Amino acid sequence: MTASLYVLRHAKAEVQALSGGDHERDLRRRGRRAAKDVGRFLASLGETPERILCSSAVRARATAELARESGAFAAEVELFPKIYGAGPAALLTLLAEHGRGERVLLVGHEPALSQLIGALVGAEPEFPPAALVRIDLLCERWSELAPETGRLVWLVTPELVVARRPRTRA
Repeated sequence: MTASLYVLRHAKAEVQALSGGDHERDLRRRGRRAAKDVGRFLASLGETPERILCSSAVRARATAELARESGAFAAEVELFPKIYGAGPAALLTLLAEHGRGERVLLVGHEPALSQLIGALVGAEPEFPPAALVRIDLLCERWSELAPETGRLVWLVTPELVVARRPRTRA
């Protein structure tokens, strides 16, 4: 299988929700910009996801939707409530059960995402809000996904995505 897993941490969120608990926190203005930048970045590489598996938390859902819209991804955002609060083993299981196609985007939360990346590639990265990683899978099927079955291809942060944008002269 030649498949890639893209892991995206939700963008910068408000400190508190206007109503409700942590699950209901929305994105800050800079988080919204970063989510859009990430979507455009993936589109510019020609690496748009075929599936988007996303936490049901407001900030993750908003990150996925903004990236999807700005990158013009054809895939719909699929919400999985169990991503919120899941550990790396549960995320591996979710991906093994629901991963299909060549490019899957997983949108969720720390510390589980960096732990998942560490389990797949053998090194746990620093993973700030709106960071995005590409991992190429070394197994034949998504159902065979397990620790150390991935190879880190790249990791970008919102600052690097913005720095990559062509500048226009005024």
